[in-house]
Amino acid sequence: MTFFSNGTALIIGGSSGMGFETAKQLLQAGVKVEVLGNNPNKLNAAVDELSTLGEIKGLQIDLYDIKAVEQLAYSIASKDTHYGYLVNAAGYFSPTPFVEHTIADYDKYHDLNKATFILTQAVVKNMQRFGGGNIVNIGSMWAKQAIKATPSSAYSMAKAGLHALTQHLAMELGEVNIRVNAVAPAVVQTPIYESFIAPKDMQKVLASFNDFHPIGRVGEPLDIAHSILFLLSDEASWITGTIMDVDGGVMAGRN
Repeated sequence: MTFFSNGTALIIGGSSGMGFETAKQLLQAGVKVEVLGNNPNKLNAAVDELSTLGEIKGLQIDLYDIKAVEQLAYSIASKDTHYGYLVNAAGYFSPTPFVEHTIADYDKYHDLNKATFILTQAVVKNMQRFGGGNIVNIGSMWAKQAIKATPSSAYSMAKAGLHALTQHLAMELGEVNIRVNAVAPAVVQTPIYESFIAPKDMQKVLASFNDFHPIGRVGEPLDIAHSILFLLSDEASWITGTIMDVDGGVMAGRN
């Protein structure tokens, strides 16, 4: 796959999981990368590992700190660095029955969308100054289909909103040479499940979802990263506004 050489990739939520694997693939393709993460220890470890592959920078930020998000947005919009690629990979997931949801639960998802909106707007302004770019959002299968075993009303609202944002931005930004797409994964083995599954039980619990997918296994972060990489690449130059199902066949049907 080919990428225009002067564009740096900004990966929001790039210190673990799908964002980390995407950073790794982009560095191996010769793209400079900046990753944003909240946990400083995890972020430093990720940057140390990725530094062997190419030019990488890390920035610690709490996406729930709106003042910090606004300050970063101002910096991005006016920065001399051309952010030719943006991947919105930050996420939170903790299934909760609808009648048990609190306002705090709801805000946990939708405040994250607010940060995504603000930072994406800043990157788009940067891309416009430099002549274009490509954006990929990580949405979710849960935005398209309800799963009774994992009640996720607020999460699904947030991800459906991200899908809608993807399509609206594709329409608005096509004329300024910015493509916007999204991937919609099903169950993928990432740290996002640590909010409600103990690390020692993670492998066993996620393995119980193998048969949920027609392809017979849960996804790996690299499965999603490969699709993100394609959508960012020049080979996908005629694709925008797409919500790509990368889900082991779940949206086609289930066993």
